[in-house]
Amino acid sequence: MTRPETLQHLLDVALPAMQARAHDGDSPASLARITEASRTVGNPGATPASLPVCNWLDRALAREPDASDLAALFAAFRTLSPLLRWRTRTGDSTASEGFADNHANAMLLGPGGLEERRDLWLGISLLAPGTRYPDHQHAPEETYLVLSPGQFRRNGSDWFEPGVGGSFFVAPNSVHAMRATKDAPLFALWALWA
Repeated sequence: MTRPETLQHLLDVALPAMQARAHDGDSPASLARITEASRTVGNPGATPASLPVCNWLDRALAREPDASDLAALFAAFRTLSPLLRWRTRTGDSTASEGFADNHANAMLLGPGGLEERRDLWLGISLLAPGTRYPDHQHAPEETYLVLSPGQFRRNGSDWFEPGVGGSFFVAPNSVHAMRATKDAPLFALWALWA
């Protein structure tokens, strides 16, 4: 079984970029496991599907990061974007008004992803300006690579802004959330060791 070339190229760029910035918590070990597991190709997965909020993706990818590896990652996302299957999730009282229409997630590797698998999840989130993602938690540990302006919080802490290229770790079952600024969409890559 072979992986589509555009997906493989994105992994070849994304995983080293994540590892180069992973200094928080168990991120380095988690990403090492994810990178090793990603060398095995899973089954073909989801077919492309877009949502209206995806119109913000071009703006999120329009800025050219200073770091060459992030610029290569943005280029890989531009190439792969027509193949992505975007989905929404339900919100709760912690989500912003209009959340259902103003966010989307796309799984690259994992359940419902371009490559169907259960051992790891690699995906992206896109939030329209001014959108708050609800507080949520999950058993798998997670590492974020932030690719836009935006704020995050975990374990009831104050909101923090990692900046483009910022990375942080979310321990298993820790409550966390994100929100876009009023002026720009939020775009983030995340990796979970399931």
